[in-house]
Formats: sequence, C-alpha cells, structure tokens
Amino acid sequence: MIIKSLELADFRNYENVKIDFSRGTNILYGDNAQGKTNILEAIFVSATTKSHKGSKDKEIIRFGKEEAHIRTILEKDNAEYRVDMHLRKNKSKGIAIDSQKIKRASDLIGMLNVVFFSPEDLSIIKNGPSERRRFMDMELCQLDQIYLNSLSKYNKLVVERNRVLKDLFEHPENSVLLDVQDKQLCEYGSVIIKTREKFIKDLNEIIRPIHSKLTGEKEILSVYYEPNVESDEFEKKLTASRKKDIYSKQTTVGPHKDDFSFIVRKNPDEEGIDIRKYGSQGQQRTASLSLKLSEIEIVKRAKKENPVLLLDDVLSELDSNRQNYLLNTIGNIQTIITCTGLDEFVNNRFEIDKLFKVTEGTVSSEN
Repeated sequence: MIIKSLELADFRNYENVKIDFSRGTNILYGDNAQGKTNILEAIFVSATTKSHKGSKDKEIIRFGKEEAHIRTILEKDNAEYRVDMHLRKNKSKGIAIDSQKIKRASDLIGMLNVVFFSPEDLSIIKNGPSERRRFMDMELCQLDQIYLNSLSKYNKLVVERNRVLKDLFEHPENSVLLDVQDKQLCEYGSVIIKTREKFIKDLNEIIRPIHSKLTGEKEILSVYYEPNVESDEFEKKLTASRKKDIYSKQTTVGPHKDDFSFIVRKNPDEEGIDIRKYGSQGQQRTASLSLKLSEIEIVKRAKKENPVLLLDDVLSELDSNRQNYLLNTIGNIQTIITCTGLDEFVNNRFEIDKLFKVTEGTVSSEN
C-alpha cells in the first residue's frame, strides 16, 4: 500500500499544491510553521476522514474560503485508486472513490491504512484515559468495520442518553426512553468491549519483544485492559447505576470509561510497576514508542500489507538508540517524514528516496 500523489486546494495554508511521493522514504523539511504537518494531516484525513488533531472540517479550510479539497492517488493490491474529499464549512464532507460518491464517510475507512507518529504520542502513557482510548479506537476503526459501526452508534447513544438525563427533571415522561437506550447501549457496547479485549491480547504478543529490544532486554512490558464493566454484566450495572446517572446527569457506566495499563517488570516473577503512575519519563516514552511500533505490525498482520508511516518531527525527540530501532523497523514501508532541517543525522542515517522543501505553503522537490 502506497500513496502515489497528494493534491490540496485551500487546505490549511495551501492554496494549491501537488506532491508526487516515492515508494520509499520521503522527507519534508523546512522551518516551523511552514505547513509540513498540514501535509501529514491531509493524508490522515484522507485515510480516516478525521484530523489527527481532532480539528473540525471548518477549522482546516484555508482562511477566507468556504471549502477545501483533498485528492489522494493510492496503490493497493496492484491497483490504483483515486480518493477525492470535499470539505465544507457548513455541510458534511463529500467523498468519492474513483469518481463514485460514497454515502457514508465510514465506508472509506480501511482503504488506506496509516500509522501517524508525532511527539505528542510519546506522552500517551502519562496522559489521561481518553488519550489511550483514542489510540485504541483509531487503530481498531481502521481495521474492523464492525467495530467502527458499533463505536459510532454507541457514542451517539451516550450523547442522546445524557441529553435525556439532563432534561429528565423537566420531562420525567422521557424516562421510558432510557429503557430503549440502555438495551442498545449494551448491544453495541458489548461488541466494543470484546473487540478491545482481543486487541489487547494481540497487542501483548507484538509489543513484548519490541519493548525488550528497545530496553536491551532489561524490561518486560505487559499491557492490561481495564474495562469499566465486563460485557456480560453491562446491562445489570447500567440498570443499577440509573439513579446515580440521573443525579449526575451523565452515563457513568460503559466502555467510554475504559482504560488500559502498562506494567513493566525486570523479570517475569516480580509484580512490576504501573508506569502510568510510577514510571520515569524515559520508561513512559520508551513504552509509547513500543506502542507505536506495534501499531505497524498490527496493521501488517490484519491487512497482509504495510501501512503508510507518517513521522511528524518525531526523530528529534528520540535518543540515538531509539532512532536506530525506529529506522531499522521502517524497512520497506513507505514513510513520509517531517523535520526542521537536514542535519547530519538525516544525511548520514537515512537512505532518502525523495526530498521536499516546504516554505510558506509551497512544496518544491529537490535532488
């Protein structure tokens, strides 16, 4: 799986630009605030329909414009596809694959698999549970259409249920709606919980050897799923929490409250420490890197092909040992990297296939 080209019109700070990528390593370099990350964001949007920053469509349209366009030419299974995305300020986005409009944005998910790695990802371990859930959801939504649909419906139900809870004092007759919503929440929530359980189990098989190598075989990393509620007890606990939910005016039970922990041991027999709370910054950053590198392998196994790797100025955040491991992992994966300058590290350690200079919303290819 590779991206052959990307065209942007009125996206962020780009008026019009077209970039033809190499199958190998592509470097986008330039000063800060020139638009390098915006290119990676456009690729991420064309793969997942959403910004990695959580930005709304109207926020990524060029200032003073009403709409933006992204066109991505990709190659998959020896066939070429064109994905056109039309972003509008006051309407939902329009998407077409090979000139055929698709009805739902979610139908695009999984066509192009990307792994996005930014400096912010190095803090995923020490950040709050919502960050870790977001990582898990973004990965699973790219790989599993059933999970994507279940999560979308579940999240909408939580919003609707919370609205009913807030209005219940003025409209007590709406309490009958909670019975219907609870049944649907349990249906979609159980799919989410079971899929997350399997994901964490599969993740452990991949992340342990990666983390062991990153730490010189000094640490054993295990990831544990911490469901807010087990799937077979969801309905019972949701019913039991109704009085509490009415009082707090929000849904307090369900997978939207899940988390997962990272336990580091020096040997298999010791209890280990939860590095979310007690780990050093170095341990947290190494575990985060292990997590992102595992993401590459998860996509390979699930899709039987390589994802496209997007590295947003992350190399400067890693020491030489972690840099070496990351570079060795890339292998034959198409990689698009942003950096502020072509320093000695980049020149000496990378086999660069294509080089681009980014300056104030313009991109020029260089030898």
